Amino acid sequence: MAKKKNVSEVKRIKALREEIEAHNHHYYVLDAPVVPDSVFDKLLQDLQALEEERPDLITEDSPTQRVGGAPLDRFETVVHQVPMLSLQNAFSDDELFDFDRRCREGAGRTSMTYMAEPKIDGLAISLRYENGQLTRAATRGDGRNGEDVTLNARTISSIPLRLVGKNPPRALEVRGEVFMPVAGFNRLNDQQRINGEKLYANPRNAAAGSLRQLDPKVCANRPLSFFCYALGALNGVSQPDNQNDLLDFFKNIGLPVNSISREVQGVDQCLAYYKEILEARSTLDYEIDGVVYKVSSFKDQERIGFVSRAPRWAMAHKFPAQEETTQVKVIEIQVGRSGALTPVARLEPVFVGGVTVSNATLHNAAEIDRLDVREGDTVVIRRAGDVIPEVVSVIKDRRKKNAKRYRFPEHCPVCGSEAPVDAGGIIRRCSAGLSCSAQVKESIKHFVSRKALDVEGMGSKLIEQLVDNGRIRSAADLFTLTQSELAKLDRMGEKSAANLISALEKSRATTLPRFLYSLGIPQVGETTSETLASSFGSLETLMKSSIDALEAVSDVGPVVAGGIRRFFDQNHNVLIINSLIKHGIFWDTTPTQFNPTGVFKDKTVVITGTLPSMSRDQARQWLIEQGAKVSAGVSKRTDYLVAGADPGSKLEKALALGVEVLDEEQLKALVRSELA
Repeated sequence: MAKKKNVSEVKRIKALREEIEAHNHHYYVLDAPVVPDSVFDKLLQDLQALEEERPDLITEDSPTQRVGGAPLDRFETVVHQVPMLSLQNAFSDDELFDFDRRCREGAGRTSMTYMAEPKIDGLAISLRYENGQLTRAATRGDGRNGEDVTLNARTISSIPLRLVGKNPPRALEVRGEVFMPVAGFNRLNDQQRINGEKLYANPRNAAAGSLRQLDPKVCANRPLSFFCYALGALNGVSQPDNQNDLLDFFKNIGLPVNSISREVQGVDQCLAYYKEILEARSTLDYEIDGVVYKVSSFKDQERIGFVSRAPRWAMAHKFPAQEETTQVKVIEIQVGRSGALTPVARLEPVFVGGVTVSNATLHNAAEIDRLDVREGDTVVIRRAGDVIPEVVSVIKDRRKKNAKRYRFPEHCPVCGSEAPVDAGGIIRRCSAGLSCSAQVKESIKHFVSRKALDVEGMGSKLIEQLVDNGRIRSAADLFTLTQSELAKLDRMGEKSAANLISALEKSRATTLPRFLYSLGIPQVGETTSETLASSFGSLETLMKSSIDALEAVSDVGPVVAGGIRRFFDQNHNVLIINSLIKHGIFWDTTPTQFNPTGVFKDKTVVITGTLPSMSRDQARQWLIEQGAKVSAGVSKRTDYLVAGADPGSKLEKALALGVEVLDEEQLKALVRSELA
């Protein structure tokens, strides 16, 4: 009898799970619930009761397991198999017409079909399913690397733990948006207020803060939801032909999509959809800041290609920013790591576009003159693109009679050094360089940032404290800090000090591209740092390079080349570099044997994907030895793309530009043919 009872329990548990998931599908995917909440709650309670009796039958994909697991110490980093790209923005109808023209020309069509959808103001996320089961969830991060938030994502009811259907894909990576409905946001803030806790500024901040809780149980109690809209990777089933079919595919396997997304024909229907959604904005249960248009056909997307980290075939048409009036209390000057003097308006706090704004950028002296903004003025504030607070105009009728015209300083407000106008005639820069404490602080903050030497625990406040008390005057001084002296500083203790010393020790081992990026050379970002390291092979060669040699590098023009040369010509920069190396900063300096007459001489090559027998670093080094210039990004100057498994967007861009694509064997065959 006991055996029959066990079999009965197994069947009942299985049946309850299937029924609950079916109701979830009707509720979140089909937007057509078939039972009231009370019936659904009773089913879930019955399942919980049975699983308490038979804990050996509990599985990870059971609907009862959305309560969250044990708290985490930190989030692990996830490398996206296919980069999560950002979107270009349009703020006017003319920009939309230009976008449509470029898409039609790129695809060779007279009219274009687009998928139009609301641009939800949430947090981008990538979900990975293997054989139908959710195995990983990651935030967008910087597009290449995100944070593993799987435990938190599993608590969101609209994210299926298992796909529906008997033959799910072997692997599926889907991209979408986690958001907090407005009603849920209001309930959350009401509860925060009752508990005497910090209120969230808007639903987006609440969603981002909830998904990044280290304790999944906290996330489980937050009213989060999810819509998917894009494909990252798909294996085991045929890929749909267009965006519309893709959304249908998502729905059929149990993934929720936005029901008001739809296919439109041409730019006129895009504008009609935009106006329709703008009018309906206030009635939606979630916040949006515009609409997104995507070329529907995937073949047309391939023809149109990519620019930088954004697709040419997609655009976000942003809604007009919400504007409010407030008063300028004072205009202050901030000094950046390049010495640029940037004016900032300190404002009477005002709620604009969902957030409280107390500061707004004034950009430069020319912008202050154009606006004629003065301290004490009443101004119109806008969050341009619902992101960056800016002063739009001055309400001069409300200006006080004694308001004086603002005079932009000719000297650095921090160190008092002269701040002449730069070559462009717009920006004033402090002439003191790294003898100015403001520039020192900002340069060190950049040096320890995640994309540079990634010194975990070295925060802005600590850096400011160390510079202000004279303990450090350059990045090199960080490596002279001791655990005992760090432990005595504000907000520090023995454990924090020990962790920081350990992080500094770990950061000594780096790569040449990261080291170059950490130096903060003007206009030299991640990609250019990689290109410079690949092209010159060593720091010594780069530091001695001429303007002409620099300009010969892919993606380096006259302005960037001049900035690099001036940076290495400044004695204090050279002293800091030498000091950093003296303090143990190192990277692989194996000498490269060049073949200047090789088949790849003066050819620009990009590597993407996973190669069968070489790592990408090994392949890059090998190509350099053959005389190649190895670049980080595909452009019109690229001669070859070497593609391995899971090549991502670089392959699509190369095909769109007509760049010749080689696999590893074809790459080696070219060299063998030359040697034959």
